[in-house]
Amino acid sequence: MAAVSTIAAVALLSACSGGGDSQTVSGEGSTAQQKAMEHFSQVLTDNSDIVLDYTGSGSGDGIKKFIAGDVDFAGSDSALKGDEITQAKERCNGNDAWHLPLVAGPVAIAYNVEGVDNLNLNPTVLAGIFDSKITTWNDPAIAALNPGVTLPAEDIVPVHRSDSSGTTDNFQRFLQASAPQAWPYEHSKEFQGKGGSGAAKSTGVGDTVKKTPGSITYVEWGFATENDLGVAAVDFGAGPVKLTNETAGKALDTVKFKTPGSKDLVVDTDSLYASKEAGSYPLLLTPYSIVCSAGYADEATSNTLKSAFTEILNQGQDGLAEIGYVALPQGFKTTLQGSVDALGQASGGSNSQ
Repeated sequence: MAAVSTIAAVALLSACSGGGDSQTVSGEGSTAQQKAMEHFSQVLTDNSDIVLDYTGSGSGDGIKKFIAGDVDFAGSDSALKGDEITQAKERCNGNDAWHLPLVAGPVAIAYNVEGVDNLNLNPTVLAGIFDSKITTWNDPAIAALNPGVTLPAEDIVPVHRSDSSGTTDNFQRFLQASAPQAWPYEHSKEFQGKGGSGAAKSTGVGDTVKKTPGSITYVEWGFATENDLGVAAVDFGAGPVKLTNETAGKALDTVKFKTPGSKDLVVDTDSLYASKEAGSYPLLLTPYSIVCSAGYADEATSNTLKSAFTEILNQGQDGLAEIGYVALPQGFKTTLQGSVDALGQASGGSNSQ
C-alpha cells in the first residue's frame, strides 16, 4: 500500500506544480475487475498521458482505502451501505460518493468434475450445493436437470471466497432473488452458507477448483477460462443458458438503475438477478469505480479521473470480451458518460440518491 500512496503523492505534487509528463490515478479493491483495470491501464498508456495504478485486494479493502483517502477511487462489486456512505461523504468533503459501473462481467459457475463436459444447474440447486444440502454430484436434483448425463457418485466440494468479497455479496444477492426459499440468508460480503471450503480472492478460488476434483465455485468468467474449468449452463427459469458474450450482453441491455435520473449509478441488482428472460444470462457483476462526485483535496484529481474514464468508455471497450468481460452497450455508455462529465461539479450535500 505504501507504493500506491507514494504514487498518489507524486501525482499530487506533479499536478500542483504543473510539472511532469503524466498524471496518475490510483485505485484499489475488487479483484473481479482487476483484469479489466489492467487492460484499461494499457489503453491509457497507449492513448493518453494518464497512468492508472490499480491494486486488486478485494472490495472491502478497496472501500477502506478510499474512505481513508489513500486512493482516488475504490473498486467494489457492491454499492456502499450504512456507515460507509457517511464515511465516504466525509472523505469527499461533504460531497456524495458516486458509483460508476465502468466494467461488466458475468459470474461463471465453474466446476471440476471429470467426464462431465456439459452441466446444467438452476438457482435452487445452486443454493442447495453452496449450503451443503446437496452433497453428491449424482443427487437426484442435479440428475433431473441433466438427463442422459452420467454423473459420478462423488462428493461435491463447494468453494467460496474466504475474504470480504463483492463477488460473494452479489452471488448471494442472486440466490436471494432467484431462489429465496432455498437461500434463507441475507447477502453480505462474507459468505453465509454452511460448510464448503474457503479460498482468498478470485485467483484463490479458481486455483482451488482447478486442483480439487469434484469442486465447484462462483467466480468471474475470466478466472474460469484462465484455469480451463468447466462452466455450467444455468436455467434461470426459461431453460438452460450457456454463458457467452451474447447471453451476458442481452442481460446487460436490460439493466436498470436504482435511482433513475441520478448521476450515482447504482444498478438495480434485485431486478437483474430475478430476470427469467429466455436466452439471457443475468448473473452479472457490474463492479463500481467509487469516486468523489467532487471534493478531492487536489482539485486536478476530478479532471484526471474524468479524462481517464472517458478514454475507458471509448477506447477501453475493445478487447474486453477476450478477457472475460462484456463491452458496454451504447445506451449504458451514454448514461455513464453523463456522470463522468459531471465529476467535480457537485458542491456539498446530496447530488445522487
